Amino acid sequence: MAFIAIVVATCSTKLKAQDHPKLILTHDGVKEIRSNLGSLPILDKTLVEIKTEVDEAIQEGIDVPVPKDYSGGYTHETHKRNYRLMQKAGVLYQLLENDAYADYVHDMLKAYAALYPTLSIHPKERSYARGKLFWQCLNDSNWLVYTSQAYDCIYNYLSKTERKHLEENLFKPFADFISIENPQFFNRIHNHSTWGNVAVGMIALVMDDEELLNRALYGIKNANLSKDLKDNDGGFILEEGKAAGFYANLDEPFSPDGYYTEGPYYQRYAMYPFLIFAQALQNKKPELKIFEYNNGVLIKSVYALLDLSDMDGDFFPINDGQKGMSYYNTSLVNAVDVAYYYGSKDPQLLDIAQKQQTVVLNDAGLSVAKGLLKEQQQPYLKKSIDLRDGPKGEQGGISVLRNNDLELVFKYTAQGLSHGHYDKLSYSFYENGEEVVQDYGLARFVNIEQKGGGNYLKENSTWAKQTIAHNTLVQDQVSHFEGKYEIGSKNHSEHYLFNVDDTKLQVVSAVDHNAYPGTKMHRTMAMIQAKDWEKPIVLDVLQVQSQGQHQYDMPFYYLGQLMTLNVLFETENTLSPLGKENGYQHLFKEGGAQLTEDNLKFSWMQHGKFYTLTSITEEKDSLILARLGANDPEFNLRRDPVLIHRKKDTSNTLFVSVIESHGSYSPVSELAVNATSNIKKLTNLYEQDGYWAIGIETEDGSKNVFVFSAMEKDTNKNHKIIVEGRYIEWKGPFALINLNLE
Repeated sequence: MAFIAIVVATCSTKLKAQDHPKLILTHDGVKEIRSNLGSLPILDKTLVEIKTEVDEAIQEGIDVPVPKDYSGGYTHETHKRNYRLMQKAGVLYQLLENDAYADYVHDMLKAYAALYPTLSIHPKERSYARGKLFWQCLNDSNWLVYTSQAYDCIYNYLSKTERKHLEENLFKPFADFISIENPQFFNRIHNHSTWGNVAVGMIALVMDDEELLNRALYGIKNANLSKDLKDNDGGFILEEGKAAGFYANLDEPFSPDGYYTEGPYYQRYAMYPFLIFAQALQNKKPELKIFEYNNGVLIKSVYALLDLSDMDGDFFPINDGQKGMSYYNTSLVNAVDVAYYYGSKDPQLLDIAQKQQTVVLNDAGLSVAKGLLKEQQQPYLKKSIDLRDGPKGEQGGISVLRNNDLELVFKYTAQGLSHGHYDKLSYSFYENGEEVVQDYGLARFVNIEQKGGGNYLKENSTWAKQTIAHNTLVQDQVSHFEGKYEIGSKNHSEHYLFNVDDTKLQVVSAVDHNAYPGTKMHRTMAMIQAKDWEKPIVLDVLQVQSQGQHQYDMPFYYLGQLMTLNVLFETENTLSPLGKENGYQHLFKEGGAQLTEDNLKFSWMQHGKFYTLTSITEEKDSLILARLGANDPEFNLRRDPVLIHRKKDTSNTLFVSVIESHGSYSPVSELAVNATSNIKKLTNLYEQDGYWAIGIETEDGSKNVFVFSAMEKDTNKNHKIIVEGRYIEWKGPFALINLNLE
């Protein structure tokens, strides 16, 4: 990186000994980064990449168009690129002491200061809080968060007159617009408001504006908002008794474990403003001790987010989540660097930074680069986890069971604000970072203008949020809480137990009483490793108790090619939707069967691996083979397959199944190895007095029984039941007992 040293040596402008930069970069940090240029490979690599990008942009010239587009459109993407370029150019000015970068930022800001006073509200009308530069205030806030950093970096380069011009014509009106003029956006608990609070707070810190800073930290006092206001996703704007501002958004959405109630996709998005502002507050107002606030929840939240990613680093698509979003996103680069620097210098975080292959160009990134140079990184070990939801950790949670490259994600959270889905006690299943049993995620092509302006599609509400789109119980073809946010936001599932003391027998269990009034659902999932199986199996038991008779549907969203079914099924000559609403209108029925055997066995292949679902069935049960795509004239939905196990005219029942991963297929050798299931029979051996027992018999004659107490979870409690004429005894809420050894 010799050219960097040359650039520094030939540039004459020196940083003035005043109080800027003071947000993300500090005087000491700037000096130390300069002194280490050329000696820290990952930091030097990042600097070269950013310098190349900004230099090319400077050659292209400045473009500040009149706004007119949705996400993905030319004006939207240009303004988005501009704020990122300004932030990077500001950093380059500080590190390389080259006036060209300060001039670029200043010229861009002058162009915006000329444009902004001429703008009325954005012409696109979709948002509940329309912006000026962008179609929504959210993106306007993004602009100000990044641009505040750029302004801080060139502050001393500008004259008082130049600063006054920018502040009076751009920054103060901008901050007032996204806050005072849009309280429905600014004064709530949501990732949108976090961006708004931080935008106002960041520019306040640059300008030393205490009134703006208090507004950012504590919200707008006496905001006149109607209680019935909703956002575009159906979420309430105002919730009685809730505070507003940055501190409120730290208190309410995070659990004590760092889980963010909207899910990892939106936690990733919100982490950037949370942590950027936290750094700025730590540097400018260390007396606030922001990283200690709420028991250090900000640092905890970074670990929670990393732990909610699969083996490849992709976040599990909980609630509204786009698949493929990962910890390689720039927000997570910043998050990892911040958590390392302001946390305990955890060497496991260096492992993630090494994978990311980039750092942020500030004090935190410098610290990470030094740690990597000294080879201090240790493998980041993802273990089975249980993360509570709710500000006090009393609103359910989410669990991930991990063993032998398998990951089971079990969701029993609160609603998750307006980005939540109606999928209590749902799950998804992964192997080697690949989906095996999927959660659909969101229905949106983010920032692809051709598809709904890059925004949420109507199918997000009609399909992706509906219960039938998930691997959980649907009663009478109606979604949980009737698919109404007003109901769902007031309820959550309840933790029953999470036990991973024995890595070979990991169990999570949760209960929901509210998804359907008068119906209790208690789901227990176990990841079991035993000598009888090639890999751990997943036992899934959903106990349903209801005051009346209902139709129950249990969808199973496998990914891959159907291999075998052990029942005769008929295919449909004419495709028709399964229903008219609640998501059923989007499913074509492709086939069906009456389930006459004791067990349903379904095998499929995905990514060269074989899988088998074995389910206990009863008389009158039926199977539906369906595929997504009905009532989808614009082809907005993926054509994914689903199996639906249906029980009619039933009140109390038990859905029991086992998922096996077994064998492999090579298209090179054209050999299939261990392509058939090892389970001979699955049996409901006992179900009464708060207990149930499931028998698992393998092809080699081994007989295991998994016993469970649904009423008593004390780990010291002894239990005894009679199964098939023999006593079975165990201690604690569950046990796996090999009957061959009894």
